[in-house]
Amino acid sequence: MPNSVTLAQARDFLRAGGEDELVSLLIDAAETRVGQAAGVVMSAASPAPLRLAVLILACHAYEHRGDARPPPLSLVEPWLAPFRQARL
Repeated sequence: MPNSVTLAQARDFLRAGGEDELVSLLIDAAETRVGQAAGVVMSAASPAPLRLAVLILACHAYEHRGDARPPPLSLVEPWLAPFRQARL
């Protein structure tokens, strides 16, 4: 499955070097959360706000990797809101 962001983009955003396996894991986890929250399948063609949400969640998880809790979706809610489908 192609990622919505590349490893190089995530490494640059996180300012992380030499931790490719960890960064890849964080990208995958963030893509899963963003995709589920927005109700979309993430890909390289995903809209920029969703790809940015992936980077923000991955960055938060990277910086707080000692915390057992996942990053809160409230960090990226403004980026996700336009893509959520209204339900009644």
